[in-house]
Amino acid sequence: MSNVTWRSGDAPVSRQFIEEIANKLGVVFPEDYIVCAMENNGARVSPEIFNVGEKERVFGMLLTFDQDDSESLYNIYKGYQGTLPDFIIPFAIDPAGNLICFDYKNHEKNPIVVFWEHEDAWEKKMLMREEGLSEEEAEEAARENIFYVADTFTEFLQKLYEDEED
Repeated sequence: MSNVTWRSGDAPVSRQFIEEIANKLGVVFPEDYIVCAMENNGARVSPEIFNVGEKERVFGMLLTFDQDDSESLYNIYKGYQGTLPDFIIPFAIDPAGNLICFDYKNHEKNPIVVFWEHEDAWEKKMLMREEGLSEEEAEEAARENIFYVADTFTEFLQKLYEDEED
């Protein structure tokens, strides 16, 4: 993780509190993420550009564990829970409101990192009601907005780079 510099973070957070939030969400966060989040709670990072397929994206900020903040990991998850596919837990947000997430589907012990694009994302219950989709079909439709980024949190951080034009 030596290629990144963290800035403007919130107060450090304890491992115990991070694990309490993970328990509430029914997951176990990867160790590399926990270590990073403890010190860089809610921080921005440099470099901040990463690729999702051929598209450049921007790492806006690591979601905070400050429960009073609207951009806390738990509050963001709860706010998007009806739209996010199952087994997707956000840990960062980009400047446009898209989420960088852990995907635990088929990766319970070592979640992969994915990008969730909120444009054209529909609440699953609405898809079922308005489009007549089954729960399984609504979940499949929700996964159309998920894009692979990296196998691990550390690998994701290693993929960050500076914009050539800066």
